[in-house]
Amino acid sequence: MKVILILTFLFSGSVTEAQITPEIYTWKQNTTGATGYNGITADVQQVYYSANYAYVKSTGIPSYTIGPWAMNPNTPTNQNWTFKIARFPVPAVTNAAAGNGQIGVLKNGVALFNSGDAMSYNNQNIWHRIAQYFEAVSFDTSGGHPAPGGVYHYHINMKKLYIPDDNEHSPILGYMFDGYPLYGPYGYSNTNGTGGIRRMRSGYVKRNITVRTTLPNGTVLPSNQWGPVVSSQYPLGCFIEDYEIAANNFDLDSHNGRFSVTPEYPGGIYAYFITIDSLGNPEYPYIIGSTYYGELVAGNRPPGGHVNITESVTQYIPKLNLKVKIIPEGFYYSATGRLNIKDAVKVILRNNYPPFNVVDSASAMIDSNTYSGNFIFNNAVSGYYYIQAVHRNSITTWSKSGGELIEREIPKTYDFTTGQTKSFGSNSVQVNNSPVRYAIYSGDINQDGMADLSDEVSVFNDAGNFAVGYVNTDVTGNNTVDLNDLTITYNNAANFVLAITP
Repeated sequence: MKVILILTFLFSGSVTEAQITPEIYTWKQNTTGATGYNGITADVQQVYYSANYAYVKSTGIPSYTIGPWAMNPNTPTNQNWTFKIARFPVPAVTNAAAGNGQIGVLKNGVALFNSGDAMSYNNQNIWHRIAQYFEAVSFDTSGGHPAPGGVYHYHINMKKLYIPDDNEHSPILGYMFDGYPLYGPYGYSNTNGTGGIRRMRSGYVKRNITVRTTLPNGTVLPSNQWGPVVSSQYPLGCFIEDYEIAANNFDLDSHNGRFSVTPEYPGGIYAYFITIDSLGNPEYPYIIGSTYYGELVAGNRPPGGHVNITESVTQYIPKLNLKVKIIPEGFYYSATGRLNIKDAVKVILRNNYPPFNVVDSASAMIDSNTYSGNFIFNNAVSGYYYIQAVHRNSITTWSKSGGELIEREIPKTYDFTTGQTKSFGSNSVQVNNSPVRYAIYSGDINQDGMADLSDEVSVFNDAGNFAVGYVNTDVTGNNTVDLNDLTITYNNAANFVLAITP
């Protein structure tokens, strides 16, 4: 890795590969010189990190097509951003306002703005206008537009950055200036990562008013500070003060986030979520509420984005980042929807053409709650690969026919658990009906590619000797070899379960 010495003293600590966490690897780095609007270099140019911060350099221009912007005289320009993201964010003692201008950054280096358009009714700074209503005509097909000064930005869901999938937890879209991640609209039903996937419900609702004479906190305004009567010109919901905190049926707090398990943070983290309605339309507060949840990093108070790097940092060079979700059959406990333990899995990348040579491999722990592990490949380049999963007492299993496109600058998730066809030759077994989940077969104790008599004998002998601990014959992952392990192995051997490969 290239080391940039910003200070004259040496960096006293070292950051190992094990510490390459999402705030470092999530960014969409431009490794090919791709350009976007007006020929400007697109996406993120470099990422640097220290023990406590990640620094993201970008132009603020995405690689996808943007524009035109009706009734908007501004045009996007290269902003030469340097964003500073806390690697270990903390809740704020006093919540700072998510004010006008840059309040966060997307993974492609584009700026995020709050819900307002920086204007208010009669310029009184009381009834604040919502950009989605008053400026939507100037949004392009991705939902963004340029501000005076050329800052291309979003107030609402960014349609071209990703495609929301109501069957999967949304990906990290970026980071807010307090260091907490921003996700798309779909998350786990329960904060502990269980209950399936659903759309996150906003913590705000429209007030039940027809006149704008009071504020959401109950303050009665003098007549000279009243807002316009609710009408077709000024419908309910076009001002920030038209909303109040929901009393029920919500998932997100006043900041537009919650603390929960996510695929990237299996131990849980506070995270913001994009809010949309059941039809996919933007829903208030869209990205963030009026205040941040966390403590702002110095230099990040809105409008942030031009931070000077004043410490020794290391440049992060993109590698292939692959998140794999996989369930070993015997480890799955349907009553809780969890694995009995976390366990190591090795993932091998193979060419998707004969003779399917090994290109690279990596090992990681599969989380017992999310079934996911993050695999970082140091040697493979962008391309199509078969994904081969190897677990200590399971049938080695390959990804579906044809291989998968995995690119250095774009983190990817491959989920073996969502359907039988996700495994080559449909070589998986259903372990739950609601939600539907599939697992790779267990019982290949000696890792010869099949469950057979020799595996049964190994389990039988260890069960007879009351073997305990981390042994391959513990097919259920409960640290005890017993009849349950033998039953699973026997059944799969009786059904001639074996590895299926291209």
